Amino acid sequence: MITEDQRAEGTMRLIYTLRSNGVTDSRILDAIERTPREFFLDRAFQDRAFDDIPLPIACGQTISQPSIVALMTQALEVTPRCKVLEVGCGSGYQAAILARLARRVYAMERHRPLVRQARARIEALALSNIQILTADGSRGWSDQAPFDRILLTAAAEDPPKELIAQLKTGGIMVLPVGQSDEMQQLIKIVKTPQGIEYQELIDVRFVPLLPNVAEDVGD
Repeated sequence: MITEDQRAEGTMRLIYTLRSNGVTDSRILDAIERTPREFFLDRAFQDRAFDDIPLPIACGQTISQPSIVALMTQALEVTPRCKVLEVGCGSGYQAAILARLARRVYAMERHRPLVRQARARIEALALSNIQILTADGSRGWSDQAPFDRILLTAAAEDPPKELIAQLKTGGIMVLPVGQSDEMQQLIKIVKTPQGIEYQELIDVRFVPLLPNVAEDVGD
């Protein structure tokens, strides 16, 4: 169990690391400071919560390193009026940070055990503006579309057309693109009245975006 002193010291170290990696948005830094990453990790990994590294979670997935979470969130340019779709909810950590920045967050995850865990954590943190759905995230959430912002935390070979269709004109999508066994590129998409604008950001490595709901053992 992490003590309050350990958390204060670890959080201070983490925020310094994020600033050093180019995260300058004070709202994002505050949201990360207020969201205990150790709460989204199995006990065996909680002492690594403040390190800027990805860590394992259930169902063979990972929780992204904090600097990548922060840089993706910064590129998304979330405002307090935004309705955000997150594809690849995982542990719920990214959704919790988005919830402190946006009006409403809709998060999708294909692994049912991860959804159950994420919902319990979100409820424990009293974040009431998040809804989590077990579904194929590549198809989007048409009942709640269109979205002001869309964030993918799994790599697609190309930006999914159904997700682009669910993005509002003027909206922003951030996602990793590339083959799962190669280095991927984090890209930012802006949907303008004239069409789609693309911007390459940084090299990343994410799990692949897979179709359908997963058949998890013991599900």
